[in-house]
Amino acid sequence: MLDHSKEIHALFEGAPQTTNFKKLRKRIVRQTREAIDQFGMIEPGTKWLVCLSGGKDSYTLLAILHELKWRGLLPVELLACNLDQGQPNFPATVLPEFLNKMGVPHRVEYQDTYSIVMDKIPAGRTFCALCSRLRRGNLYRIAREEGCSAVVLGHHRDDILETFFMNLFHGGRLATMPPKLLNEEGDLFVYRPLAFVAEADCEKFSTAMNYPIIPCDLCGSQDGLQRQQVKAILDEWERNSPGRRQTMFRALNNTRPSHLLDPALFDFAGLSRDSENLK
Repeated sequence: MLDHSKEIHALFEGAPQTTNFKKLRKRIVRQTREAIDQFGMIEPGTKWLVCLSGGKDSYTLLAILHELKWRGLLPVELLACNLDQGQPNFPATVLPEFLNKMGVPHRVEYQDTYSIVMDKIPAGRTFCALCSRLRRGNLYRIAREEGCSAVVLGHHRDDILETFFMNLFHGGRLATMPPKLLNEEGDLFVYRPLAFVAEADCEKFSTAMNYPIIPCDLCGSQDGLQRQQVKAILDEWERNSPGRRQTMFRALNNTRPSHLLDPALFDFAGLSRDSENLK
């Protein structure tokens, strides 16, 4: 049994009882737990700042973490956090009302980073990089103020894969979003527990639960963003060869430094006929 209606967290009240939804929920719970265990995210007794944007991914993250905690598999305190960055038409009451109704401990803070971004970025350029830096700085500050050990984000498998290709195509490096990261100051972890979860599953889950989704295009249309271009390429590959996304994602977990070209990862100059343990 996935839940008992009188015991499960309010975030799951009214969950569909269909077989398909139960399989979906079970799969997301399993994949999230795998990521948490595989990348060593749990420090018992600590506190996590769970970042909630109001999008499908962050709602999925919040619900699944609370289910794992309810099941005794996540011995940490969870504090939901929404940073209202002052985007025009942002529905500021949606998340506080939802979190209060669900009985989820939370902090909502207003910081007008939108005006800063609009002032600094020339017309026609994309906002995302500066906006992300300002958001990250505020979230780190809030985490410290709340005594949290980690900032927890809702990035999923497809975000990680898209970032890899953005770095490959535009950055000239092999890199992506790591599931676990220590910040530059060395005092906070950044976790991505949905690292193994497909975007499509997040969408199906949050839609089935009828969570109040806030659109992610409040900054205005920015057609031509690198991420959207990469997403379109991956979508086409997936249509032509179903399962291609998961195969490429598996490759990120199966690297061979000796078969790449980075001398910082493998000592090519020191390679000799007597070398052992080639990797």
